[in-house]
Amino acid sequence: VQLQACGGGLVQAGGSLRLSCVASGIFSIQTMGWYRQAPGKQRELVATSSSDGSTNYADSVKGRFTIPRDNAQKMVFLQMNSLKPDDTAVYYCTARGTKQYTLYYADYWGQGTQVTVSS
Repeated sequence: VQLQACGGGLVQAGGSLRLSCVASGIFSIQTMGWYRQAPGKQRELVATSSSDGSTNYADSVKGRFTIPRDNAQKMVFLQMNSLKPDDTAVYYCTARGTKQYTLYYADYWGQGTQVTVSS
């Protein structure tokens, strides 16, 4: 299973970025989402998207971030608007699903992409 994330970069406060993540080798995906980890802090949930269409957002990003998803392409995005310096972190893509020919569900993680918001 591989999750490949991209789209990070340097942006000024108030700007926007769109992260993309494509999953391969994973099946029956239940949930896809994004977490982030800032220097010296624990990894935290940013947003998740479930197979039933429901979404969940951290309070700190509600109203600024959205999490579109393309089930056919096994892709999830993170549209980040009105970025703040506090959003600076490494962003990780995650997906919950199974490997081929198995019924065992597990959580899989991508390698992370750096987002830096300057003030």
